Amino acid sequence: MQARSYQIATPGKLLIAGEYAVTELNQPGIVVAVNRYINVSIAESNAQVLDLPQLGLNQVKWYYVDGKVTFSISDNRLRFMQQAMQTVYAYLAEQQITIQPFQLSVTSELDDSSGIKYGLGSSAAITVATISAILRLHKDETLDKDIIYKLAAISHFQTQGNGSCADIAASTYGGWLHYTSFDGSWLLKQLKTQCNISKIVDGNWASLHIEKLNLPSSLVFCVGWTGKAAATAPMVTRIQQLKENNQQGYQNFLMDSQKAVETIVNGCKTDNAKLMLDGIKQNRNVLRRLSNQAGVEIETTLLNQLANLAEDYGSGKSSGAGGGDCGIAFVEGEENVVKLNQVWEQIGIKTLDLMPSINGTRIIKHE
Repeated sequence: MQARSYQIATPGKLLIAGEYAVTELNQPGIVVAVNRYINVSIAESNAQVLDLPQLGLNQVKWYYVDGKVTFSISDNRLRFMQQAMQTVYAYLAEQQITIQPFQLSVTSELDDSSGIKYGLGSSAAITVATISAILRLHKDETLDKDIIYKLAAISHFQTQGNGSCADIAASTYGGWLHYTSFDGSWLLKQLKTQCNISKIVDGNWASLHIEKLNLPSSLVFCVGWTGKAAATAPMVTRIQQLKENNQQGYQNFLMDSQKAVETIVNGCKTDNAKLMLDGIKQNRNVLRRLSNQAGVEIETTLLNQLANLAEDYGSGKSSGAGGGDCGIAFVEGEENVVKLNQVWEQIGIKTLDLMPSINGTRIIKHE
C-alpha cells in the first residue's frame, strides 16, 4: 500500500492594530493572515527525518522516547518545531492514537531571497503548520482549527512563556481577525499543574475572542517593507519597564489603544472606510506616544516616511513591534495604490504584493 502523504500551507501574518496592548488581558487587536506561506510536506516513512533546506538542515533524524522529542543535531532554530511535535504527540497519546513515523520537509515564503525576515510571523506559522501536518497524518478527518490553535498556543507558551498568540490565530484561521487573547497566566498555571493536554484544549479559555472581519469595500490593503529586520526583544523589554515604572501612563496607553481598535472594528462592521482610516490614524498616534514614553523607536525614520506618504492617499502606520520590518497602509482606489507604491519606492521602501489569506492553515494536496 502506498504511503500516505499531505502538503500543508500555513499563512504568515501582519498585525494591523493594537500592538503591544494585545498582549494584555482583555485588550483587543486586529491581525490579518497574508498570502506568504510555510509549506510542509509530511509522508509516512520509517526514516523519521526532517528537511529544512533553506536553513541548510537536511536529513535531521527525530526520535520520540518517553514523551520527549529529540533531534540528531542541536540547533536553536528547531526549538519551535521540537516543542510543536512534543505537544501534539502528548495530545495524540491521550487520545490513544499510535504515533506514526514520518518524513517532514519545510519550505518558507516568509523571508526575502537573502534570508532576511519580513516580520510575517515565521515561528507561529511553523508551529501551526507542524501541528496541522501531524494531526492530519494521524487523524483521518478535516483539520479542526480550534484544536490546532489551542495546541499551537500551548506549544508557543511552552517554548517562549508569553505572548498574545494573535499570530497563531491568523495562521490557523486566516483572514482579518478581531482578536483578544486568553489569560496567559492561567495557561501557564494549567501547564504547571495539569499534565493532561486534552483537558486544557477542551476547557474554556476565558477572555479569548476570535472574530472574522471584512475590510471596508472601498479600501485596498498595501504593505511596504523597510528592508531592515526588527529586533523586537529589546523593545518589548523597554515597554515592560514603562509598565512597571509608569503605571498610569501605561494604563492610558491601553485605554487609547482599545479606543483606536474599536474604531477600526466599527469601520469594518459598518463598511465605513472613513471610520477605519480614522482608527488607523488614532492607533499610529497611540504608538508614537508610547514610543516617546518608553524611549524606544517603534516608528523608525523610514516607517515614519512610509506612514506620512500614506496619509496623502488614505492612512498608514507601522505594523507589529515596529523598529523595522513592514509598514501598512489602507488606500481608497487602485489609482492611489499605484501612486503610493511609486512614492514608497522612491525612498527605498519595497512594496510587497501581499493579500489576505482567507482560509488559514489548510491541506493543499494529499495522496
